[in-house]
Amino acid sequence: MHTPTAGLNEYMKDDFLIKIETWHKPDLGMQENVHKLEPDVWKNVEAIYIDIADRNQVLSKDYKQEEDPAKFKSVKTGRGPLGPNWKKELGKQTDCPYMCAYKLVTVKFKWWGLQNKVENFIQKQEKRLFTNFHRQLFCWLDKWVDLTMEDIRRMEEETKKQLDEMREKDPVKGMTAADD
Repeated sequence: MHTPTAGLNEYMKDDFLIKIETWHKPDLGMQENVHKLEPDVWKNVEAIYIDIADRNQVLSKDYKQEEDPAKFKSVKTGRGPLGPNWKKELGKQTDCPYMCAYKLVTVKFKWWGLQNKVENFIQKQEKRLFTNFHRQLFCWLDKWVDLTMEDIRRMEEETKKQLDEMREKDPVKGMTAADD
């Protein structure tokens, strides 16, 4: 499944873009150039591998024991906790489904003097966001594993209504940038 997401800024118009493209593949993350980029583009791509069980990839301020795949054990599926060799162990199993989310993050910030700094900052925050989200996703397995498509569509509609209400009356919320 391919999922594109893009964000633009009205003030900067074409000089600012964040585009995230995701391919979900039934593998352990070993494919090269899943997005089929041209060779001259692919040579400039930095591949960053996220291991959701690796505590060292999580900032201390983001760490939550209840969202640690190295500690979580699913009651409904028996999956987890994920040890240091979880990918190798999973690759040997034939009865356990798995997938990898390949994300291509494109950042364009054309502002002389700030371009590289802002683009690097955004890329770093995207990695942090993906790491934390996918750790949560695994640890919330028992909450979503039995959902039907009808359940998911209903939840999407409820979430959309809540977000629309929040945008109208509540202050901005969310993850703050990491200090470095």
